Amino acid sequence: MKGEKNMPRLIGTVAMGLRAPIVKKGDDLVQIVGDIVEEVAREEVKLRDKDVVAITESLLARSQGNYASIEQIAKDFANKFDNDEVAILFPILSRNRFSILLKAFALSGKKLHICLSYPSDEVGNLVMDEMDLFNSDINAYTDVLSLEEFRKVAGDYKHLFTEMDYPEFYREIAKNSEIHFLNNPVDALKFTDNILVASIHTRNIVKRQLVEAGAKKVLKLDEILTESVDGSGFNPDYGLLGSNLSTGNVVKLFPRNAQDFVNKVQKRLIDETGKHVEVMVYGDGAFKDPVGHIWELADPVVSPGFTDGLTGTPYELKLKYVADNDLSELSSEEAAEEFKKLVRNKDKNTDSNKRLGTTPRQITDLLGSLSDLISGSGDKGTPVVLIQGYFDNYSND
Repeated sequence: MKGEKNMPRLIGTVAMGLRAPIVKKGDDLVQIVGDIVEEVAREEVKLRDKDVVAITESLLARSQGNYASIEQIAKDFANKFDNDEVAILFPILSRNRFSILLKAFALSGKKLHICLSYPSDEVGNLVMDEMDLFNSDINAYTDVLSLEEFRKVAGDYKHLFTEMDYPEFYREIAKNSEIHFLNNPVDALKFTDNILVASIHTRNIVKRQLVEAGAKKVLKLDEILTESVDGSGFNPDYGLLGSNLSTGNVVKLFPRNAQDFVNKVQKRLIDETGKHVEVMVYGDGAFKDPVGHIWELADPVVSPGFTDGLTGTPYELKLKYVADNDLSELSSEEAAEEFKKLVRNKDKNTDSNKRLGTTPRQITDLLGSLSDLISGSGDKGTPVVLIQGYFDNYSND
């Protein structure tokens, strides 16, 4: 209104899910994403430099047709392990992620030794009540338990959220198998010297421990299906890591060539809008559930592809610290102006105490977690996320 003072900017970071059509194999995802963002920019929001467009990995994998059947996985598994017995070491407890892979491995006809960590898997899914372990005389660091020995302590424990008895579930999938419980990777050599490391984030150190302990053959999930088998999809970098159940006999793999894809989307948006938008592909967020204690990240990385502007970690000042220590004697208006000056002039020589407590995480991990929460994993239908204002700070009006 006439005579009204200019109001300070009140809105900071905003993230919004963008609805997309059902993407099929062969669809031009660069065009689809470009059209969605450009339409939103025309009708709903004003696009700005340093906005971020995030696309879920499943959308890219689907457009690529990056799928594999259990028969194709079984063939690659059998070809890479010529022994009749293989230990499957430290798989996570998951109907969506691992059960179908186990189904494929069992299809090879090999005897499997399924070695589960206890009391939980790598990402925090409990296989037993932690107090039952605490109250027992078992040493989780050294003791190897059979299924029968495990049952004496854990009973028929059911997962908090899924209500699944995972040891029984896995035993039913792979009937020609034995279930063992252990936490020292080297203990798997008691059963066989051919081992598939099925953990995600510990896979490299676990493989190294086994090799140094004398294992004959050690592979990881990211070394299975790195090339096409009988026309299957594949992933040269991550193999089976990051895969998800698609149908009862098919998995969707982690997408290939994500870097090339984000570069093309960025170029399209710059050419069409004139704004330097950053682009990333995201999978699981990197956060932990406070109730179930489950670490969400079951993908090998949060983002398999992102443009250059998303490299690194945030460089920020801790507003709470500065407000309490440097600005406490100033009025609200004076404090705001002084903090804006500090933010504008921050550099690598800024007092480290003023940065104490800021999040030392990769920008892509933070944005990927935000995007994962926005899009969800159900029926929201928003596999593309537009994030605005993330790189702004208190000094931007």
